[in-house]
Amino acid sequence: MKKTIFYIIGVFLLTACHNGRTYFPKDLESQPIDIVRFDNALMNVHDSTVAQDIRVLYDEYPEFMPLWVEDILGIPATDTAYLETALPQFLNDTLYGFKNTNAREQQIFADITGLEKSLSKAFSRIQWLYPNADIPSLYFFISGFQTPVYFNEELIGIGADMYLGSDYEYYNRVVYEYQKQTMRPECIPVDVVSAYLFRTLPYTSAKSRLLDQMMYRGKVMYLTAQIFDDLPPYEVMGWTKEQWEWCVRNERAIWHLVMDNRDLFKTESLVLTGYLNDGPFTSEVSQDSPGRLGIWLGWRIAESFMEHNENVTLQELMAEGDAQKILEESYYKP
Repeated sequence: MKKTIFYIIGVFLLTACHNGRTYFPKDLESQPIDIVRFDNALMNVHDSTVAQDIRVLYDEYPEFMPLWVEDILGIPATDTAYLETALPQFLNDTLYGFKNTNAREQQIFADITGLEKSLSKAFSRIQWLYPNADIPSLYFFISGFQTPVYFNEELIGIGADMYLGSDYEYYNRVVYEYQKQTMRPECIPVDVVSAYLFRTLPYTSAKSRLLDQMMYRGKVMYLTAQIFDDLPPYEVMGWTKEQWEWCVRNERAIWHLVMDNRDLFKTESLVLTGYLNDGPFTSEVSQDSPGRLGIWLGWRIAESFMEHNENVTLQELMAEGDAQKILEESYYKP
């Protein structure tokens, strides 16, 4: 009986932020999204035909190839002579295991139908909220362990080699242990959509207090959670189930600590980074906590605000730049 009770409580805590309001029509039709496989095209570059293969890449990917060459390889897009030497070295590097990585990437992402379906549903919901939103072209690429998501005004690139699984051995050479949690294939949709939302819904407050920063980021995460309402919240946050449960259990103590220290109204960079930046833990709270705890608090306050203001739409929540107003009208009291 005790095990059953604890299981029920655990399920409630993990699904609580998805209960209540429904924001999207059940019959909303998804707009198909096809991810351009630039990663596959790179694998067709061979040492014996590298000059010809590079010309093909420029011809077939006139938007993405110059960006990739300049931003990932760090070579001027017009310097094709140097590129003929640098590109094979990049693809066959053994120091960081790029050759093995590229082979693993091709295996893991041989079929991305499920990923395209998830992103199609997500961007259809974004367009339902914001009919004038432009859905960018999506590209898979090889980043050389540099970046998971790359974007500009017209396109989003997905660094597929950054999502090969938390247990991938070569990650030990390039990232910290806590970063591996989000380096899994299933993390791609949330990463892409949240990056898109942060870019298209920019920070507009004239203030730079912790309260303003955490409410902005927390609102974006709340919106992301609504878009991916079939995911457990810890996956949206990029945490483990245990990390989320720890925060829920200690939510009242966390909030009292924040209030007692008067951290909400501080603007010092050390305080802001301590609460908002990724890390093995949130330094301002506890070494037992996960990183980015300030963003989680902003999410919880946004959730409470929407529960107490049923007439407010998602668009109105995102447009509200007065963090103090949101806090006061959320009646947030864990």
